[in-house]
Amino acid sequence: MNKGITIKEIRENLDSKKYSALELTKDYLDKIKEWNPSIHAFLDVFEEDAIEEAKKADERIKKGDAHILTGIPCAIKDNILIKGKRCTAGSKMLENYIGTYDAFVISKLKEQGAIILGKTNMDEFAMGSSTENSYFGPTRNPFDLNRVPGGSSGGSAAAVAADICAFALGSDTGGSIRQPASFCLTVGLKPTYGTVSRNGLITYSSSLDQIGPFAKTVEDAKIVFDAIKGRDPCDSTSVDVVKNNGFDLKKIKLGIPKEYFGDGLDLEVKEAVEKAIEDYREAGAEIVEVSLPNSKYALACYYIIATAEASANLARLDGIRYGFEASGDKLEDIYLNTRTQGFGEEVKRRIMLGTYTLSSGYYDAYYKKALKVRSLIKKDFEKAFEEVDAILGPVSPILPFEIGEKTNDPLSMYLADIYTTPVNLAGLPAISVPIKLSKEGLPIGLHIIAPHYEENKLFNIAKIIY
Repeated sequence: MNKGITIKEIRENLDSKKYSALELTKDYLDKIKEWNPSIHAFLDVFEEDAIEEAKKADERIKKGDAHILTGIPCAIKDNILIKGKRCTAGSKMLENYIGTYDAFVISKLKEQGAIILGKTNMDEFAMGSSTENSYFGPTRNPFDLNRVPGGSSGGSAAAVAADICAFALGSDTGGSIRQPASFCLTVGLKPTYGTVSRNGLITYSSSLDQIGPFAKTVEDAKIVFDAIKGRDPCDSTSVDVVKNNGFDLKKIKLGIPKEYFGDGLDLEVKEAVEKAIEDYREAGAEIVEVSLPNSKYALACYYIIATAEASANLARLDGIRYGFEASGDKLEDIYLNTRTQGFGEEVKRRIMLGTYTLSSGYYDAYYKKALKVRSLIKKDFEKAFEEVDAILGPVSPILPFEIGEKTNDPLSMYLADIYTTPVNLAGLPAISVPIKLSKEGLPIGLHIIAPHYEENKLFNIAKIIY
């Protein structure tokens, strides 16, 4: 599949008047009409608004007032608020909910003059690894329409992979940007927790969620990250810290966790990652084995913390204040019927798990213990980063699987996040970069993890092989 034109190339063409932002936008809208019926990446397309914004972008370019993203068409995951636009989070519960304000990242993109083409499909409330849990139906992988694009940001990943937008935003709670990026042969960045504001993101798990970009190249991912990062007074967890660290490739040390190459790792994935590691060695990097001994507990730890926070965050959706409302004879019936009918099976499963782990008698046994394990996982990374500059490994233990293959086995679905969840628990930045297609033509990605606030080091390392 053709990767398509990059942000950098579009910028050069717009500035040289090779074509206008309006012509470019109309071209992308035509491609959406052609490809979206088969892959179902977009839930809503803002055709009229996009055309109007493209005309404004052309005026800015004409006046010499263009930023790097001015006139660049993009897509937004449907759990990020855009004022006046529907924001469903992939759920019946919010099927007709209209955003009342712009998320911080949307304000940033609008300031730059980026053109928002529409909202992309996702697993309901970002709960899933395949984008099969959407109330509006699954998204399909552009490389094989019978397979999933990954999740929960599968719509954004598929849109970039199909070249029906120049870049897209997603959210990553336990791998929801990096895993679909790996499944769709795109670049996906999960920034350090707090470097990109969560203001305007419909919350799944407050201490784990992070907004980040999907792009066609590492350079494009950096462009988008630089545009959306920064301190937000409306988000107390946001920070304005990104280190501008350079490095000498001949002195760089890259860590390989011995725990990441055991049983359960697909042979083709293993061989592709090992080849990428060897490429780094040949480029001059020193390869060092490291240990992350508590990573084996990360998946269980993640699903305890994430579901506990989700059960609290989704309590507000009761059919009274906003969103879907079911009928009932009594107030209690309205609550029960609304949540029973409004939430999908996976969301109800995670709410019940979270409520259970927070309940009296189980809080200490599960939630409190998970918080302690989270601290141990973070310390493992800190110890490893005393020795190495970054850590390499697989993004997912498996190749993109067929639609419906794992829907009746949620535990096997959860295992798709086994390498990505530790990063969210530790709040670290990580990136997925394409490295190979399997024998069946299915994408494989490389996972690169860096210390806190070292996104620039992450980009520099990633660009060595992509």
